Amino acid sequence: MTLPSLAWYWPLIGGLMIGTAAGGFLALTGRIAGVSGLLANTLGLSRGGDRALSALFLAGLLVSSGVALAVKPISLPSPAGSPPMLLILAGLLVGFGTRLGSGCTSGHGVCGLARLSPRSLVATGMFMLMGMATVAVVRMIMGDGA
Repeated sequence: MTLPSLAWYWPLIGGLMIGTAAGGFLALTGRIAGVSGLLANTLGLSRGGDRALSALFLAGLLVSSGVALAVKPISLPSPAGSPPMLLILAGLLVGFGTRLGSGCTSGHGVCGLARLSPRSLVATGMFMLMGMATVAVVRMIMGDGA
């Protein structure tokens, strides 16, 4: 006898963990759990906030990711074949974009929308529109199989 697939179960658990962490951080510290902001604070690139607390939150993200991989192993994508300079440039552009947009996609989408922040509503809408536009352009250039 085979059991039905529980593939729907893991995203639900992940979403509950993210929501609990973000809500708990806000309730306990009065601060928003935007990861790019916490990283900037940990690195001393922003004003205010407790650097140690930010570093501990980020460490918790890394540890919980390791626990999740131990509980439910998955194969992670490999950047093999991508030129290292392209990966570095992509990472720098993402970092620049998070500073320019006052947060990352997940920070605005999870923490900002939950607080009904108008800035996060606009930012999340723009992220979604630009993502759709990027997919459309890539498919026009590379074909539907891309």
